Amino acid sequence: MKKIRIDRTKFIRICNRFSVPLQALGSFLLYFVIEAISRHSLYKAWYFMTARPVIFLYNAFLIFVTTTVVYLFRRRIFARVLVFSFWLLLGIVNGVVLLNRVTPFTGPDLQLLSDMGKIIGKYISGAELAGIIAALAAFAGFLIWFWFKAPKYREKRNWLADTITIGASVILFALATHGALSQRVLSTYFGNIASAYEDYGFPYCLSVTLFDTGIPEPNDYSPELVENIVESEESLEEDSGQRPNFIFLQLESFFDPELVNYLNLSQDPIPYFRQLKEDYTSGYFRVPAVGAGTINTEFESITGMSLRYFGPGEYPYKTVLSEQTCESVPYVLKDLGYSTHVIHNNEATFYDREKVYPMLGFDTFTSKEYMKDSSDTNPTGWMRDRVLTGEILKCLDSTEERDYIYTVSVQGHGDYPEEPVLRNPEIQVTGAERKGKNNYAWEYYCNQIHEMDEFLRELTEALEDYPEPVILVMYGDHLPTMGLKAVDLENRYLFQTEYVIWDNMDLPVEDGNLSAYQIGAKVLDMAGIHEGTMIRYHQARRRSKNYQRDLEVLQYDILYGEQYVYGGENPWKPVNMKMGTEPVVLNSVQKASEDIYYFRGEGFTAFSRVELDGELREDTVYVGTDMLMLQGVSLKEGEQVRIAQVADGQENLVLSRSKGIRYREKEEDQP
Repeated sequence: MKKIRIDRTKFIRICNRFSVPLQALGSFLLYFVIEAISRHSLYKAWYFMTARPVIFLYNAFLIFVTTTVVYLFRRRIFARVLVFSFWLLLGIVNGVVLLNRVTPFTGPDLQLLSDMGKIIGKYISGAELAGIIAALAAFAGFLIWFWFKAPKYREKRNWLADTITIGASVILFALATHGALSQRVLSTYFGNIASAYEDYGFPYCLSVTLFDTGIPEPNDYSPELVENIVESEESLEEDSGQRPNFIFLQLESFFDPELVNYLNLSQDPIPYFRQLKEDYTSGYFRVPAVGAGTINTEFESITGMSLRYFGPGEYPYKTVLSEQTCESVPYVLKDLGYSTHVIHNNEATFYDREKVYPMLGFDTFTSKEYMKDSSDTNPTGWMRDRVLTGEILKCLDSTEERDYIYTVSVQGHGDYPEEPVLRNPEIQVTGAERKGKNNYAWEYYCNQIHEMDEFLRELTEALEDYPEPVILVMYGDHLPTMGLKAVDLENRYLFQTEYVIWDNMDLPVEDGNLSAYQIGAKVLDMAGIHEGTMIRYHQARRRSKNYQRDLEVLQYDILYGEQYVYGGENPWKPVNMKMGTEPVVLNSVQKASEDIYYFRGEGFTAFSRVELDGELREDTVYVGTDMLMLQGVSLKEGEQVRIAQVADGQENLVLSRSKGIRYREKEEDQP
């Protein structure tokens, strides 16, 4: 049989002549692979392609436009491999993300890469992480090798034709985008971001979430409109003068598993929370996230602002609040004489909280690094919530004034192990064999929230006889990452948890469903407090005509507009926030032997480090809350000694320092 020989030179010429249609075909095939990875199914990708061919072609066209940059280079094959690999990597990342949460990979997630690094070990094993790193290193090696081996485009360059190709593709894509939006084939508003990705495709949605941030100016925005909105709040009653302590408790991934249709539970995981719902004001709690996005529920609850008007998937903590202050419940209560605190039993730097909280009006921030019980963790490494009872009481006792305390829990955080890790679990679970996470994951989750339920009992019992009036608000920040679908839930809604408003003041029960951005106004209304633009707005207008339209106008005016509501000038100044409710104090340095020193003081934790003349000592030994130790050193006479609190996982990042003392050989010589 005669062999068929292919003339390599002739083949390359043909490919070069038809490079544009071949590149378009490659973009089409690549996009199909990306959707298959994102949807975890070839069939679902095929169904999407055939059911929504226009949207499918639009996304393939988007990828193609990004590949036209290859015509600027002679190493075109290398450039194509690089661009195609970039898109494929994004698709793989999205597929992996959707294995662990309901919300897909978005543009704002790129801003959270540093935070992802802190928790990636909670979701994948060390071996899996090593495999990923090895695969990326191997691919990087391949790219370096391919750079030298890939053939160059050797024909005469036609700059005019190449420029026309690139320009024409960009113009056509812009026209296609405009037409698709005007005909409502595409949308820039994502009511449910997970559904939007399924409806409009991964490349388009990723692009929208990456570039569409902030709140666009409303069409009828004007000082007159803002004035009319503010005047509409004047129907409120006078301030009652009540000044209770307010405690907001945001519970990580906390919701009622009995709402899941297919689960069989050996006993109720949250009996105390269920009893609280019967006895106190409660209802469903609409949240802006599913399976992730804790800080967005936090943002809405603290500021009274709705995420629906921001860019799709946006995290204001990472955008606007990194640059400016924002009206909030803490700021409003500070003007009424309150002290404001925030507590979180996780790293201070997670989601840049240590930078954002001063922009929201908090006086103190107690993070994991300032808690003596930071070693009290569950099997997946998250701190248990029971430590929060003592920290909340510390805040209440730390001031003469009334207190506003926002507490963010972490125990219920995923990922939830799909193999047995609990010995003799108190609650057994069946029914989840083929539904999202398996029975072991649900069993682990239910036992964690059972412990959280016990923490709620301990906290309310501690507050019951507190000598000051207290209102405690409890709610879940979002549903857990369990692969739940609306059809799996009794209430048929994924963006919903539950809340309870407990008090020791015998307040009347006022059940009703709320959104996260309404909870602050609701609680202050129960106490008869009617101050602050956003608080007054929700209290006066929640059931009125144009409620959402005017809310959007207020949010734009406050954060992005001319701030007409404040007379044109932002009244909220960043707070000089202190880390920890109680200061870290160094009292003395004692030489125990030739190279061993003890450092005595108050408020030390496992994250305390001795600092000698500005040098952090990572070999600091934590002995107890009043003592640290260094071994193998020789302190110099008069050397400056301080105690620094370092961020978990970032030894070089100092959150705060104690006042310094000068080392003296004789203890009595020390100041």
